[in-house]
This record gives sequence, C-alpha cells and structure tokens, in this order.
Amino acid sequence: MGQKITPSLASLYVQAAESSPAPRLAPVLMQGFPAAPKHRVTWSNWMLPPFSQWGFRNLARLRPTIDVPAGAGAAGLLKAAPAALDSLYFDSECGLSISVMDHLVASQTDAFLVMQGDTVLFERYFNGQCAADRHIMFSVTKSLIGTLGEQLVTQGVLKPELPAAYYVPELAGSAFGDATLRQLFDMAVGIDYSEVYDDPNSESSQYGYACGFQPAPAQYAQFESLYQYLPSLKKRGGHGGFFHYVTATTEALAWVMERASGEACSQMLASIWGRLGCERDGYFMADPWGRNVAGAGFSATLRDMARFGRLLANDGRHDGVELLSPETVDRIAAGADPAIYAQNAEFSQWTPGASYRSQWYVFNDHSQALLAGGIHGQYLFVDKPSGVVIVKQSSLADAVGPFDADSVRMLRAIAAHLSH
Repeated sequence: MGQKITPSLASLYVQAAESSPAPRLAPVLMQGFPAAPKHRVTWSNWMLPPFSQWGFRNLARLRPTIDVPAGAGAAGLLKAAPAALDSLYFDSECGLSISVMDHLVASQTDAFLVMQGDTVLFERYFNGQCAADRHIMFSVTKSLIGTLGEQLVTQGVLKPELPAAYYVPELAGSAFGDATLRQLFDMAVGIDYSEVYDDPNSESSQYGYACGFQPAPAQYAQFESLYQYLPSLKKRGGHGGFFHYVTATTEALAWVMERASGEACSQMLASIWGRLGCERDGYFMADPWGRNVAGAGFSATLRDMARFGRLLANDGRHDGVELLSPETVDRIAAGADPAIYAQNAEFSQWTPGASYRSQWYVFNDHSQALLAGGIHGQYLFVDKPSGVVIVKQSSLADAVGPFDADSVRMLRAIAAHLSH
C-alpha cells in the first residue's frame, strides 16, 4: 500500500465535483438471470472498474470463503450523535483546502464511519452499498493478522527472536527461512519481490494467482496454493534494518502462527470477532487449498470493522472483558524506528511521520495513532488518545493512486478535530 503522486490531483477533485453528485448511483451490475455480459461481474473482472463496486462487497458470491462467526448474541448497540463532519476541511497534498465530503466522493468511497468511544458521529454509504454489506478490506487484513500474532507472542506461543523455519520447516531455504518472526512482523525480510500490481508476472501477481484473487493466465500459472508459492520466494540481501512491504511476508507470518498454535487465522479471529457484538459474520477468502488468505482476504461490514478498531482503542477490552492483552496493544502502539520507515520514499510520502510495527502503520509523531491501509482505498484508523475510530471502504479504480495521501490527511484531520 503505497502512494503515487500525480500533478493533476487538484484537477481530479474538480472533475469529481462536476461529474459525481453525492451520493453517486451505482452502475446496474448483476441484474437479470443471467446479467447481461456488459453488466456481469466475474472472477476475472471483479477487481476492475466498474465491476469492482459490486465485486468488492460480494466476493463471497464469486470465490470460496471461510466464515468468521459473529457470535450467537445480539449485535452490540452503537449510540449515534450525528456531527457535521462532511463540511470539515483539511489541507490537501495539492495545496487546496478540501472538504471531507468532497474527498469521499472523489476517492470513490463506498462506506465511511467515524466513531468516538461507543458513539457513531458520522456514517455514510455510497454506490449502492448498505450497512449490511461486507466489503473486502484488502491489506487492512494484514493488521488483523499482526494483532493476532502479537497476542500469540504475549501468550508465549511465539518467540519473536526465532527464525520462521523453526516453526515451518518448509520455509527453510526460502526468503523467510532464516528471518526472525520480528522481521516478519515488521516487514524487514530481505526478499526478491516486487509489489507491482499491473505486471502479470510480478511476484505480487503470482501471489494473486496462488491465493485465488485472479485466475492465472496459462503462461503464468505456477502454483496451486500459497503453501506452494511461499517456499518458492528467494532471499535477496540480509534481513532487518529496513522496511520492505511484501504481502507474501504476511502470509509467511500467518503460516507460522497457524503451525505454532494449531489454529487457522480465521479461528483465532473468531475467538475475538464472536465477542465484539458484531452484526454479521466476517469472512476470509480461501485459497485453492482452503487456506485463509491472510495478507489481503478479509471482508466485513463497515460497523463491524469499527468495532474491531474500538477494541484496540480500548486497550483490548470490550464491555469490561479483556479480549486482547493490554500488553499486546501496547507493543503494537509503541511503534518502531521512524527513521527506518522514512527511508522508503513511496510509503513515507503516503504516511509521513509513521513507523511500521506488527503489520500496522504507527504514527510516532502523534502518540499511539494506528493505521491499517489496503489497496483501492480501504482504511481502519485508530486514534487511541481521543478514542476516535474511522473506517473507509472504497472502490478506487487504481490499486494505488493520487488520492491515497489525502485520505490519510483527512483521517488525521478528523481525529485532530475531535480531540479538542
């Protein structure tokens, strides 16, 4: 999840304001039995506009999935105290002052929620999405996995100083084999890997085929499952002392977690999800061998993602019950060395002042603010000092694009506004 700068950001806001009244109407997709070819969402096109608006919130109709049950009890009540945050302005990267609503429309937001404590201050849906829809969160999934992994560290199930191959011998000889778990947690693995989404033969594209996000073109089909793909990745250089964002690193961490604990990540998350008062089951996409896709595959409703964020804001407690150890949350929120993160120009431009710890972006320039981000505009932001939790679900046309840095600026501006 990085950020590419374009000189036309200001003009993109103008175009969005002129052509996209809010709320925008979704294109007529998947209507009819069958839908007309030009309106049909398939495994091949669900990540491409305009099909992604439907595909991102209906992945379970296209791919195998693994449920994360909401629990048998009634959904937890969220209070509401509407605030006019849509008219709040923030300073855009392009030099303009942009309103929250103008940014939400321009950045193709599908759903957006701001909560402080137990109170929803702002909640909006666009493009045909409704409150019951479960939207894919892409790499926000990594932060859920990182949280579960740190809980295993707290419980003594994982020792972060040990190498990955200690737990998963199949990783010996791969890029991950002699990397410590701490290096996996913090994306500091020396690996020959390019996260280039539009190259059909890049390592990240091979990841997408192996996990089942996209059907593999015949000339690129190599791996049946992530279990085959991960041991194939090769080491490049040493480990540690840098930040190198690699989705496969999260998958290797998840494999270690599962082998050490004897539970799938979906089961680990269910032990928390089922006690948060969630409204719906969440779900992971399953790879072709039935493994949960831990680096990018989780879908949930807007409000339920906010409930998970609130758990972190409350130091792991929900309704007085400890679901995560406060030590786990503290270890994440402490962050890492921002000087290491700053060396990655692409990421530090997107999230200036941050470091990367346990699969979270941690803002060291503001005490204990946590960010999870995913391609196509997915965000979970937790500002612990103010208790503000924000979720943004989107269907941006580009995986990484010109609005990304402004999305982060907007999230931080809203938290700052509500901190007074």
